[in-house]
Amino acid sequence: MPVDSLWIGTRPSARFKRSGTDDAPPVEPATALVSVIIPTLNEAENMRYVIPQLSRDYDLIVIDGGSTDGTAEVVRELRPDATVLRQPGRGKGDALLCGFLAARGDIIVTFDGDGSARADEIPRFVRALDEADFAKGSRFIEDGGSADLTFVRSLGNRFLCGLVNLLHRTAYTDLCYGYNAFRRSCLPFMPDSAPGFEIETMMNIRLAKTDLQIVEVPSYEDLRQFGRSNLNEFRDGFKILRVLIRERFRSQRALRSVMEDLVPVTVPGELAPGSDLVALDMVAEAAE
Repeated sequence: MPVDSLWIGTRPSARFKRSGTDDAPPVEPATALVSVIIPTLNEAENMRYVIPQLSRDYDLIVIDGGSTDGTAEVVRELRPDATVLRQPGRGKGDALLCGFLAARGDIIVTFDGDGSARADEIPRFVRALDEADFAKGSRFIEDGGSADLTFVRSLGNRFLCGLVNLLHRTAYTDLCYGYNAFRRSCLPFMPDSAPGFEIETMMNIRLAKTDLQIVEVPSYEDLRQFGRSNLNEFRDGFKILRVLIRERFRSQRALRSVMEDLVPVTVPGELAPGSDLVALDMVAEAAE
């Protein structure tokens, strides 16, 4: 049922809204520094497609999951000012959490590195944060869509989304989508451990339990440009199912993670090729 706004989560002060595509001017990076975090694994060809589309005003952070195709080198070639980190573990969630620790921006954007996300939508997400704390991309509201969703993935997403809405009293229209933007104030509520694609579900559920404002933003997902996806529909779908059930019984007091005492990590703009520097080493050094 289409609505303008709905209560979301367990606290009545948490509001859920849907953002349109009005012509209001976007918040310029000069006003709010925007960090764009891109997790990658063997996405060299896609980086040549994606990076030229991103404004050089953005604080670009690319997390490399141990690529063997020269992904990190391509990023350094195209954006010498970018922060390039090798993640200590495996999986998309692990990569994003490393990126959160390195982000310097007032606003943080999670952006897929396969070419499916549209860079020209970032101002729309940033603009939505004028009245919200977390802007969640949705492919299933007006002006949203996808050229990449298979029937099975679409069906699974809708099932999991409906289950989250039932168990957690939310009103999401799209659960498993990685295009999001949020204010730095959301970081303490991020999961401290979420190795794989389940991180988006955990973020959505945990933020819904706070008094933060959440808004859905229409987004169109293009086809992956090069290569094959690392997503396994059934394996990752069951992981997400386990997560949303487990989170239903997580107490409010357990929400604030080890990122409560988050310290921005100072990192060099370019790491030497073949560097053994690992993101968590940098976090440890910053905490000392």
